[in-house]
This record gives sequence, C-alpha cells and structure tokens, in this order.
Amino acid sequence: MGNRLAGMLSATVLGTALLGTSVSAQPVTELTMWSHWAAEAPKRSFVEAAIADFERNNPTIKIKTTWYEKNALYAGLKTALRAGQAPDLFYAEPDQVEYMDNGFLLDLSSLNWGAVEPWAKDAWTYQGKPYGLPLEAWTVELYYNKKTMADLDVAVPAGLQFAPADFTAVVSKAKAKGITPMSLGVGDRPYPGAHLSHEALVKKLGLADYGKLLAGKLPWSDPRVVETLNWVKNLTDSGLLPTTFTTLKLAEAHVYFHTNPGALMFLNGSWYTSRAFNEPDKGGQPVDFPLGIMKFPAVPGAACNECRSIAVGGSYVGNADTKHPKEVITFLNSFLTPEVGNRWLEHVKVQTGIKSDPSKIQDPRAREYFAMIDAANKDAKYFFGTPIQVMTGKPKEVFTQVINSALPAGNISVADAVKQMTAAY
Repeated sequence: MGNRLAGMLSATVLGTALLGTSVSAQPVTELTMWSHWAAEAPKRSFVEAAIADFERNNPTIKIKTTWYEKNALYAGLKTALRAGQAPDLFYAEPDQVEYMDNGFLLDLSSLNWGAVEPWAKDAWTYQGKPYGLPLEAWTVELYYNKKTMADLDVAVPAGLQFAPADFTAVVSKAKAKGITPMSLGVGDRPYPGAHLSHEALVKKLGLADYGKLLAGKLPWSDPRVVETLNWVKNLTDSGLLPTTFTTLKLAEAHVYFHTNPGALMFLNGSWYTSRAFNEPDKGGQPVDFPLGIMKFPAVPGAACNECRSIAVGGSYVGNADTKHPKEVITFLNSFLTPEVGNRWLEHVKVQTGIKSDPSKIQDPRAREYFAMIDAANKDAKYFFGTPIQVMTGKPKEVFTQVINSALPAGNISVADAVKQMTAAY
C-alpha cells in the first residue's frame, strides 16, 4: 500500500512539474507604453492598478510603462514615431490630428465601443474610424475659495452664476484687497488662457453659431464675437489675471490659487483634482481648503448662458506599427467596463468617456466633489470639444498664439486679434 501511495505521489509531482514547465514555456508578449501623468499621482496610480489587474488576468502579456510630463512625452513621441521606434501604446489627446494624418495610430474599430459614451467616441473618430480610448473627460469649471469670497462679503448666487456686472464687481473687490482675482497661466500649455474667451463665446453665440465660428463658417468680425472679446479684454485689463500670466505654468497656477500667494478663483478643467488632491507636500491643496465651484459668469447679451464646453482629455492609443495589435486591443478593452469607469471616478475624481455610474461612488471626498460638479453643470447644454480640439492647421496655430496668450496678456487689441483670426481662415 505504501509503495502504491508513494508511486501515486511521485506521478502527481512529476505531472505538476511538467504542467508548470508547460505554463512557464508559454511566450510572454511585452507591450511598451509611454504615458503622461508622471506627476499626477491619482491618475498614475489608477493606471498602474489597471495594468496590475490586466497582467493577473492575462499572464502572457506584460505592460512596460514609462512615465513622462506632457511636454517631454510629446517631444519624445515626435521623434520616435517618425523613426519607427515608438512604443506599442501611448498617451494622446484628440486634438493631435497629425497622428491620424500621418497614419501613426492603430485603427481601434474592434474595441468594445458599447461601453463608451457616443460623444466620447466621436471625439476620437477621424475619417470614419476611431483611434483613441477616451479615458478622461472634462468640463471647464470656475473654482473659488469659499472663505476668501466670504471675506470679501460676496455671496455666490443660488444658481451659481454671477450676472456680468456683478462678476466685474467681484473682480474689483478682490483687486482692492490686494488679492489676485483669478489664477491662470500659459507658461507650458496652449489652452488655459483661451478658456476665458471660448467659454464666453459659446454662451454669447449658442451652440450652433459657436460651432460655425470654430469651423470658419461665421466670421470673427461678427459683432457678437467682437463684443464678447471686448468684454473679456475689459476683465483682463482690470487686473483679472496674475502679472506672471505668460510664464506661469499649469502646476504653478494650481499652487498659486490654493496655497501661495492665493487667488480668489481658478478657471481650469475639472481634472483639477488630479493635482489639487495630491498631498500638500506634493503640490496639492491644503487638507482643509474651502473649495467651491460656480458657473462661468453670464455674458452680456448671451444667446445661451447655460451653454458650456465638454471635452475628451487624456486617452490611450495604439501605434499603427505595433507588432502586437491583438494584444494592444485586448489591453485597451480591459478598461471598457462600468467597474473600471466607476473606479476612475472614485479614485481620480474626474469625468470619463467610459460609461459609468457616479451614484455608486463611496469615497466621501469624491462624492462631495462630483456633487459640486453636478450643481455647476445643472441644466447645461454642451458643446463637445475645445477650440484646439476642433480647429486644425493655421486657425489652431493662430488661436493658440492670439486668443490663448496675446489677448488675455494685454499684448494685442481686440481689433488685431480679430484681424489675425480672420486671416488664419
């Protein structure tokens, strides 16, 4: 009996060993991925956790990730793509049409698009094919310091939107107390300064005419456009922005608002949390910071003061030259479940293009933040995409130089801005 048992055990051990050899002999495919968000802890940790889950469920695929800040990533990709040395997957945003124009991106038609919001898929659709996984979505939000606002003896309206004259008065009160009314800077980004104009223009014109403006079918010399740009310029001329506006970097603008020297307001994408909810010693806002969110102010003579922008931001794409397209699709599909979408909402506290259910969020801080976002977006009518995501070529280039930087910096008149935008089309 003992010999029979020993023989059975030996056979079992041998079989297990052979099975182990068989499993370990399976080839492992390594996918390389370059990603932004090196300094944005919530987003990075979310992606790293998603990769760990994927590798557990797909033991024959490994993801090798390199993390960058955005400008360094874009510079590296520009060289690598043209040299045929780009990674299998990388971070991108929908405005980078040059990737599609040059055939650099993998066609993602076979992804599980039923798990994605239709407008988010549309943001990444080019000539009938989708090219990016729309992980991040965002709205332009007007953040403010509740305590500072109260100290100025100003009550935010119940509807969260100041009338034009009342908003101008708030700016004047802040300046009179030596407080910068609004933190904003374009030192390392092509869009923050433009938020002032495009959020005003979409309200002034309404969705249809605003879309025509960006497409070049409505002239920038339209009296409504000129009137709105003059309204914006009057605000900036009155001292709305920091004196360091042209050099202030995005991360610095965050700190300028919530820590030092402190500003009353901050106009930013709703991904504010990806930096501000870091630990304070890593650039995050103070733990007890009295954050509030209100609507962009009403615009004089607006056709649609409830109109605003929504956009797709950080996304992942596949390299058209990858030797592992099947594995790339498998990896990207692993993000496309409601559970992953909810995890993004809870952990990163930013909207997403993946279909999800905010009611299932458990984290109190996330619930509070999304409650403020929901209140500020009540009754909103959305234009999908920001100008630099919609524009291409010369109009986009001039818009970035003029509307994003020169006009809010006070370096150009409205007449000259309109002239340059007209010539760009």
